[in-house]
Amino acid sequence: MNLDPGMPILIVDDYQTMVKIMRNLLKQIGFENVDDASNGAAAFEKIQAKQYGLVISDWNMEPMTGFELLQKVREGGQNKDVPFIMVTAESKTDNIVAARKAGVSNYLVKPFNQQSLKSKIEQVFGTKAVAA
Repeated sequence: MNLDPGMPILIVDDYQTMVKIMRNLLKQIGFENVDDASNGAAAFEKIQAKQYGLVISDWNMEPMTGFELLQKVREGGQNKDVPFIMVTAESKTDNIVAARKAGVSNYLVKPFNQQSLKSKIEQVFGTKAVAA
């Protein structure tokens, strides 16, 4: 899968400061086409309406968690294969295993920086990201 700097990316996080941080980090890497949603339910609606190249979602949100969003996306539909990076403050082995079984593309533990985000994106796409 090609890493297109113009591809639409969806950030899902209930914490607006984190959304701003991720949006800024993505911009530094070279991605400008970024949407956001404040929870899994809102994100699922957006995913149904638009073809995203990548979803980056927090795990802990209400009323639908990032894990539940991942499961729902992977159930089927036009976006069932969208690359999906799960972000969480917890690095519990059980969570990582559950996310892998559910079809997560990669896992990112908070706090993280631009280089670790870039690295995770590159791992998902198997290629180098555009900017440094």
